[in-house]
Amino acid sequence: MNIIYILGIAFALSIDAFAVSVIHGATAKDIKFKEAFLIAFSFGSFQAIMPFIGWSAGLLFKEHIQNIDHWIAFILLAIIGGKMIYGSIFGKEEKDNEYNRNKLNIFTLLMLSIATSIDALAVGLSFSIINIAIFFPVLIIGSVTFFVCLTGVYIGDRVGSMFGKKLEIAGGIILILIGARILISHIV
Repeated sequence: MNIIYILGIAFALSIDAFAVSVIHGATAKDIKFKEAFLIAFSFGSFQAIMPFIGWSAGLLFKEHIQNIDHWIAFILLAIIGGKMIYGSIFGKEEKDNEYNRNKLNIFTLLMLSIATSIDALAVGLSFSIINIAIFFPVLIIGSVTFFVCLTGVYIGDRVGSMFGKKLEIAGGIILILIGARILISHIV
């Protein structure tokens, strides 16, 4: 898998964390660099750890699923992408609740980091199925998420969360297209 696809996956995976970062930036007062850095670091770290966990789990099952691996990768990415699109269209508004009204707390940040990185777990599993070495993608995914979220906090601080849903839809479409490309490359 070349760098373009890995960057596409990294950006798509970072959309949920970006949306949360923008919302925090839009609703928090007096954003300090330390707080923005902590948010970005937490989201980036979890986005890097989860694909590694998924990839490791995939290695255990690889021999049993080699003949259908491309279908599994496609289905996983299509489900994740579809979930992102569905959630942005039919889901609740970004949680205008405790998280948005209160200053950042570590427990909430960790829960949000886990929740926004579950998709990365499935991506890691699909990487193991299609024989992608994990270390470079993990580095790219974590780094992209870090910078996207750091930027997101400051964008939220400046312009609010006007584009969150549109970006989530775009991220879902990107994941589905990448899954389709994997499927087509194995069928043709």
